[in-house]
Amino acid sequence: MNYLVVGLGNIGAEYAATRHNMGFMVLDAWAQASNAVFTPGRYGATTEISFKGRKFILLKPSTYMNLSGKAVHYWLQKTRIPQENLLVVVDDFAIPFGTLRLRKRGSDGGHNGLKSIDYSLASDDYARLRVGTGNGGFAEGHQVDFVLGELLLEEKRAMPELLERAVACIKCYGTEGIDRAMTQFNRAQSSASPASPTKNES
Repeated sequence: MNYLVVGLGNIGAEYAATRHNMGFMVLDAWAQASNAVFTPGRYGATTEISFKGRKFILLKPSTYMNLSGKAVHYWLQKTRIPQENLLVVVDDFAIPFGTLRLRKRGSDGGHNGLKSIDYSLASDDYARLRVGTGNGGFAEGHQVDFVLGELLLEEKRAMPELLERAVACIKCYGTEGIDRAMTQFNRAQSSASPASPTKNES
């Protein structure tokens, strides 16, 4: 059984360490742990990882966030993977840093990447793994400054454990099913994660 796992983010060195690139970070961590290398292609870079009889095709769109749907639509068609085997990994400032929320479907929550995918697929009926970044106390309408900002020192220290949990969640989703993965991984943030960072110490 094959799965398309899409990590959302923006290309370019200036975005690499920002919260909005959490999807890229998760896929990069899995690829690195598996000695897999991303290969540039149309609308994105891809690599393949086999795990317990499943093949996961990892995609990092090169279209920038607000056009992510073009990449997702193209690679679903190219790989002939059904939409029910699509999982999108995305940052979410509405939930605390370090928290994972796996869902079978749902609204875009104001996220431009999910909006683009919903538009391109004419559907929101696909799985998504939301990785919490918290909102940093930013007021409504100013959160773009937060999500496009770099991680704080205490967040960077917590990232290895968070990325490991996110990868484990994706593996569970593919091998044991989404219901099992939701039960196991949809928990509050770990004690190692920062609560509400207020200043940048990096």
